[in-house]
Amino acid sequence: MITIALTGWSDHELIQRDRSRKLEDYASHFPVVELDTSFYAIPSRTNILNWIDKTPESFTFFPKAFNMMTLHKPFHPDFSRMDDVFEAYLDAFGPMIEQKRIKAFLFQFPPYFDCTRKHVNYLKYVRSHMRDLPVAVEFRNQSWFSEKNQERTLELLKLLEFSNVIVDQPQTPNNSVPKIVRSTHSRLSVLRLHGRNYEGWLGENVKDWRAERTLYNYRDDELMEFKKIIEQLSKQSMEVCVIFNNNSGGHAAQNAKTLQKLLNVSFDYLGPQQLDLF
Repeated sequence: MITIALTGWSDHELIQRDRSRKLEDYASHFPVVELDTSFYAIPSRTNILNWIDKTPESFTFFPKAFNMMTLHKPFHPDFSRMDDVFEAYLDAFGPMIEQKRIKAFLFQFPPYFDCTRKHVNYLKYVRSHMRDLPVAVEFRNQSWFSEKNQERTLELLKLLEFSNVIVDQPQTPNNSVPKIVRSTHSRLSVLRLHGRNYEGWLGENVKDWRAERTLYNYRDDELMEFKKIIEQLSKQSMEVCVIFNNNSGGHAAQNAKTLQKLLNVSFDYLGPQQLDLF
């Protein structure tokens, strides 16, 4: 099975007609969405229930782990220990977990999360506190996939039952990892597409990296490259989820629609779609 998602349900003008129904419009086109807001703050249970109510029963979410859980932010005095952070996060997502509306939780680690014993132990800590829930891991430090460490990293992800997030991104010196097309989980492979804007990803002389890093429009021949990768991953996992994160210029939705046509896949049980959209 192949599924396609975008990061967030806002700012995708191609598939949206009603600003008050952005999530409903999104869910009429794609079966999964990456939930970015949970990186910046743990969502309220009210919001979680609202998102569930606005989407079909088959629709799933791919929430980002809260920034303290991925060590992006220092420990906050609101919590007495890291265990409490995980507990609060999972409690908030309880309704989605109970209703099987989670595709996987995305742990995207920062560039300084390198391949050291301390961080290997932290990955084990994450697994123990995420219980048996599906987790996908994205690294931003090349040391995990060095010639020395690559096979050991993949074996560790398999052991912990984490899905390796395969990324497409410019190969900059300090915050990129190579595209290692290897699945580490028989249930789910993840391909996350950041675009190929080298200067934006590098960050030098960039005024607003959020606006420029993912500013990229994939060409059809580049999307064909992903078709081959997806076909390869489909032999290793029951599902391949492709996430487009190249939306600084609003290109993600169109790229996703083009890839869907190239793959000749359709998505069942979506929400009702406005007839005048295309």
